[in-house]
Amino acid sequence: MLTAINPKLPMRNKAATKAYYEQLGFAQWGHADYPDYLMLQKDNIEIHFFLFPALDTKENYGQVYIRTNSIEESYQSYLDQNIAIHPNAPLQAKPWGIKEFSLIDPDGNLLTFGEAL
Repeated sequence: MLTAINPKLPMRNKAATKAYYEQLGFAQWGHADYPDYLMLQKDNIEIHFFLFPALDTKENYGQVYIRTNSIEESYQSYLDQNIAIHPNAPLQAKPWGIKEFSLIDPDGNLLTFGEAL
């Protein structure tokens, strides 16, 4: 039986990635601190990052879709913190029955948050 999925995304700078995700409410997961690897968690979501210093953010296609049951609160919280919302993906109801918005992290990874209507 499958129980969870933990995506692995590239990062150029561990400290910058950690700081960005902490603004989103994530915290470091686990007790070990690896120089080239980062594990972050918020609620039931866990995202892993591997060091890729030569990453070209314009060539990065890393994407994660995160389901939530508090889309309005999350969106407003990020706006209140001046976290940049993807310019083409503000909070909106989609024809497939989901309300969504997206962010792009400092490494070009796309984070889309969605809640069923």
